[in-house]
Amino acid sequence: MSESEQTTASAQNRKPKRRRRKPRRRQSNWDLRQFQVPAVAGKWRFHDFDLPLPLMRAIHAQGFEYCTPIQSEALRHTLLGGDIVGKAQTGTGKTAAFLISVMAYFLEEPTPDGQKSGAPRALIIAPTRELALQIEKDAKALARFTQLNVASVVGGMDYQKQRESLGKKIDILVATPGRLLDFHQKRDIDLSEVEVLVLDEADRMLSMGFIPDVKRIIRYTPKKEERQTFLFSATFTDDILSLASQWTLDPAHVEIEVTVENQADIDQRVYLVSDDDKQRLLVNLLTQESFERVMVFGNRRDLVRKLDDLLKKAGVSVAMLSGDVPQNQRIKTLECFREGEIQVLVATDVAGRGIHIEDVSHVINYTLPEDPEDYVHRIGRTGRAGAKGISISFVGEEDAFSLPEIERYINGKLPCEHPPEGML
Repeated sequence: MSESEQTTASAQNRKPKRRRRKPRRRQSNWDLRQFQVPAVAGKWRFHDFDLPLPLMRAIHAQGFEYCTPIQSEALRHTLLGGDIVGKAQTGTGKTAAFLISVMAYFLEEPTPDGQKSGAPRALIIAPTRELALQIEKDAKALARFTQLNVASVVGGMDYQKQRESLGKKIDILVATPGRLLDFHQKRDIDLSEVEVLVLDEADRMLSMGFIPDVKRIIRYTPKKEERQTFLFSATFTDDILSLASQWTLDPAHVEIEVTVENQADIDQRVYLVSDDDKQRLLVNLLTQESFERVMVFGNRRDLVRKLDDLLKKAGVSVAMLSGDVPQNQRIKTLECFREGEIQVLVATDVAGRGIHIEDVSHVINYTLPEDPEDYVHRIGRTGRAGAKGISISFVGEEDAFSLPEIERYINGKLPCEHPPEGML
């Protein structure tokens, strides 16, 4: 039996989560003739999955044509009603993968009669406010031609405003664990009708100590035999796989590795520079070169503050993103960066993960990350959606030990060179 046959059989042997699709009527003002994508060998199109027309219209409006690897692999399983455990980093398209699956299901299966206010059909749990708000934004974009309602509950935001949003029927709720439990304890949220549960960046929820809260939340949802569950993680540690076995039923395992080989749209450079010259090099690059939208990564909060001050004094349009920055300011900063009002964003790895910003032209690693995997996360901020991107890593005396580990992790050599003439 082939893998696809096994997956189909597994989905058929469990309690069915969705019925066979019924024929759909076309909308009078838009049809698939306005969304032409030629078939290409080795690539999956969204057309290949027979998705509902309002969803295809939104996919077209977003400029999507061909599925990313995680999207095609995930949709092949999730559209059958099966659970999935996916290994994929930020920037691979995993958010759209699970949102498209959830919305396709809900558009085929009308809202149940008697659905209560504050009782979401899909629950998406994310470890950080920034990631949750980004998922909400992506969900609303994909739901723009539907009647699906999307809401979020996250810490650090207006509590009363969020509570008011729960006073209506909700199809998709995006939440961080603490605020979700708060609303649930006050009976503003009912999780007993959740049909689809999505756990995004499970490894971060583990490292940030959220797993006890997540376990409590999951106990309030229907049993795993009665819901569909997606779990995504950038890493598959023993702890993550153990949690996945507890929370999912016969899941398909999908692994999408982001390595130097398939980051073809990113020009990766390594500048050999003394630690004492890094500041001068950074200022000169940002003031003399025509960099459009840049993310600069540092390993520590105090370093990020120092670089933020340095660049401000040099006249660079810059803001910082770290755990020291208040939540409302972080959200405002991200929005200004997205809109091009800020040219440079200086961030730590913790603050930078999960951020989805289009058109980042350059990523600069002021210091190499201590964890080689974070290198892939960092450079994945650029070179998205077919656009070309450039990553520049400053390698000084303190970074020399990290470089070989990164090269082993990505299974490739990084080209080392001296900075361009005139930059020091």
